[in-house]
Amino acid sequence: MNIRSLTRGDGVVIGAAVLLFIASFLHTYSSLLTSNAWDALGLGLGVYMGGVIGAALIVVNRCLPQPRKVAGLDLGAVGVAFTVLVAWIMFWNLVDAPQVGAGSGLILGFIAALVLAAGAVATPLVPALQAALMPAPRPAAPQPYGGQPQGGYGCPGTQQPFGGQPQQNQPSFGGGQPQQVPQGQQPVAGFSPFWFAVPAPRPLFAEDGSPAPIAELAPGVWYLAVEQRGQGLLTEMQDGRRGVLQDASNIQRG
Repeated sequence: MNIRSLTRGDGVVIGAAVLLFIASFLHTYSSLLTSNAWDALGLGLGVYMGGVIGAALIVVNRCLPQPRKVAGLDLGAVGVAFTVLVAWIMFWNLVDAPQVGAGSGLILGFIAALVLAAGAVATPLVPALQAALMPAPRPAAPQPYGGQPQGGYGCPGTQQPFGGQPQQNQPSFGGGQPQQVPQGQQPVAGFSPFWFAVPAPRPLFAEDGSPAPIAELAPGVWYLAVEQRGQGLLTEMQDGRRGVLQDASNIQRG
């Protein structure tokens, strides 16, 4: 699991889930000062904890290398459905509460459930919520392209050379065959290679312009930008593969 893949939207979901859990221990109704959600398991486990479980499914699914499915259903989608359902139930509990008086637990619980559902639904739609929750660690001293980094791969500073030019009598990547560069992706003159990290998972496309991604760049890992291709970056990965990152917005330079 990679917690660096969590986004700001996931942070909103986590915070709202914690607030919902706290609200379950507060007074549900003002006329029953000793009552809280756990006096009725249907409310405590079925509603309040249902929202917490939905948040957990969203966060766990985000941290996994590949989305998981149970009975053909994506865990993240199931979690979002949980949060929306909990917000709906909490709303009607609050509407019906004036007969006995809504307590702090019910009011705070509805607010938390509403924020939780909004964060879960809006994260895939709002770019600001898709930014990384924890920025990638900055390298202590970025090395020039083709130099000898110090440390492990993942940022400039490993024990193995990375990004160096092929030596004599050594085949270059791709079997030594020149890559066909599509129109609009010609290298930009005067470009200096640099290390960068992406704020959210982004696809890497082949240099020949094929529409199918060849890999996915993950947050928290440093990659090497070799050339600028139009608005994108020719990127070299850990295993030596190269591809074009077409969406280079909001990347973190090393």
